[in-house]
Amino acid sequence: MTERKGDPAEEFDQRAFRDAMGRFTTGVTVVTTYRDGRVHGMTANGFMSVSLDPPLVVVSIARGARMHEALSASGRYGVSVLCDEQEQLSGHFAGSPVDGLTPEFTWSHGVPVLSGALAQVTAEVTDAHPAGDHTLYVGRVSTFVLRDGVNPLVFHAGRYRGLMEARPEYAQAWSGFALDPHGA
Repeated sequence: MTERKGDPAEEFDQRAFRDAMGRFTTGVTVVTTYRDGRVHGMTANGFMSVSLDPPLVVVSIARGARMHEALSASGRYGVSVLCDEQEQLSGHFAGSPVDGLTPEFTWSHGVPVLSGALAQVTAEVTDAHPAGDHTLYVGRVSTFVLRDGVNPLVFHAGRYRGLMEARPEYAQAWSGFALDPHGA
């Protein structure tokens, strides 16, 4: 086991911090918007649900990313939660274009989302909050679509991963489990 520590007394090690944050397994999304007659998209794992009432989501976009300017100007975005069959699309929108790959989009409220995604969400920006070298774009959900029968594409420690099937002995133990909304 390798152990690295971030000591506040020492110079901050951004690479080690990034590696530590990479231990949090996430889904993989492509954030999209439409501006100046073209689709803009980028792979991102900085996405989450914020509220059910009203329905809000947030994406985190680096201020240096081209998407930052495009999203600021359009005021709308789509989030496509990728399934394990869409790994090539993740790389394509992460800056490693795949020759011959032509992404297919579905349109909703003037916002493109990737066809075949596990989930598609479109949102209107309601707030933008600067946060370090990123901006958090809070969006009110306009539409959403879910797809059953496929597995999500997940990312952990710098690599794509698959999900392990639920083990029957644990599935039954967890079936009656519920989180207490009051944290008790």
